[in-house]
Formats: sequence, structure tokens, C-alpha cells
Amino acid sequence: MTVTLLYDGSFNGLMTAIYTIYDHKIKAPIIAKSSHGQKDLFGSTIEIITDVDKGQRVWNKFTALCKKVDSRQIYKSFLSEIIGIENTIYEYLRITFATRKAPSGDFGNSTVLKIAQAAKMVGREKHRMEAFVRFHLIEDDIYYANIEPDFNVLPLISNHFKKRYADQKWVIYDLNRNYGISYDLLTVQEVTIEFNEPRGQRGITNTTIDEIEGVAVSSRFRESEINYKDLWNQYFKSTNIESRKNMKLHLQHVPKRYWKYLSEKK
Repeated sequence: MTVTLLYDGSFNGLMTAIYTIYDHKIKAPIIAKSSHGQKDLFGSTIEIITDVDKGQRVWNKFTALCKKVDSRQIYKSFLSEIIGIENTIYEYLRITFATRKAPSGDFGNSTVLKIAQAAKMVGREKHRMEAFVRFHLIEDDIYYANIEPDFNVLPLISNHFKKRYADQKWVIYDLNRNYGISYDLLTVQEVTIEFNEPRGQRGITNTTIDEIEGVAVSSRFRESEINYKDLWNQYFKSTNIESRKNMKLHLQHVPKRYWKYLSEKK
């Protein structure tokens, strides 16, 4: 009989679910997010309450048996949010615990291949976000950027922007997942923002942010920000060589889905 374990969608929640599988000796588990899971008429369902200590015990045991690159791949594959990836991750960990060694590199194993493919896609999206994020200066000296990545890459890009813009306050907001990361010159924290405009109209030029770190912020551009944007566009025009234009190659490096937040594409 199958047992469906419904968790809250967090990484600690997933690790808690895996802990529960071993603790209860569940033979045929299926792990799913609470928002996606459906109760099985022919099996039983367990609602998982995230326990950081239990989740950490599972993760520590796994990382002790594998290389750092393996743990990174598992975390990246989790951030892919591919339906069913939780069960692939569980199978990967199960093999590792059973053999006392991570099965990395064994691409003849479908589980290893799926993890590697998911991690690669997330890694590619991470690098694109690091290249394509465009900040706009808004009130209270905060730089703000909207993104809509295919995968949940905010946890992966926070260190990059913290190091690159260490002397500036900034917010990067994922409109697809309705949360962002905020840097206050000291630490990076997760934030959520209530938008006054409908989702389809959200954008830095027409959106009011009700609260960022308790400070009321308007999205009206400052004159200096508008001037900077004009200079940026002039730079791209001046460096463009029309005779060497290759749109096919350009689209490979800068897909159209990123254009709406790129200043140089306005």
C-alpha cells in the first residue's frame, strides 16, 4: 500500500519527509507538496510538519557520505520545482544510504541522470539571472529589480549580488513565486511585497511597493535614474555594429523571455 507524504514545499520539509519514511519504515512512499498532493483512495496520507532538527539529521548524514558537488546538485534539483523531483531526490538519498556512497556519475541510473539534468538547468538559469538582473533606483536609496525565472534561483544568486553590490541596499523580487531577497548592507533576508497593481501590470515603472523592511517605497524614478538609463541605452547603441548583427546567436544568449526587464531592450 502506498503512503503519500505531503510537505510544505521547503527543503527542510522534504528532508523531514525523508526522515519520516525511515522512522516509520514506509515501504512505498510518495512525496508531494501539500499544494499539489491529492489523497490516495487506495493508500494512506501523512501530513508532514517540518522539523528542522530532523531534516538536518538527514541532510548531515547524506553530506557525510558524498562530495560537496553531489549535495549542491541535490539542492539545485530541488529548486527546479519539477513535479515529482522530491521522489527522485529521495531515491538518490536512499541509494546513498544503502551503499554508503553517492551514485554520482552513474548516468546509466535514471535517478542520477534526472538529478544531473535538473541541476544543470537550474545552474544555467542561475547564471542567466546573475547576468540579466537590472536594478532601478527607487526612493530611500533602494535598488529594485523584478525577475521571472523558470526555476527558483533566488537562494542561489543572493551571495553573488551581496558581494557585487555590498555598498548598496537592494531588492530582487521573483514575481512568479511572489517572494524576494532584500539586502540592507548587512544581511540578505527573504521578503514578500503586496502589490497594488494586478500581477499582469506589475513592473518597476507602474507599481507601488507597500512595504520593504518597514519603509514605504514608491516606484517613481528619480531624475538621476532616468539619466543613467538613457546613458546605458546610448552605450549599447554606440557599441552595436549593425553589419555584424546575428539575431539567432543573440537569442541563444539572451532569450526573449528576459527582455522585458532589460533596460537596453526598452
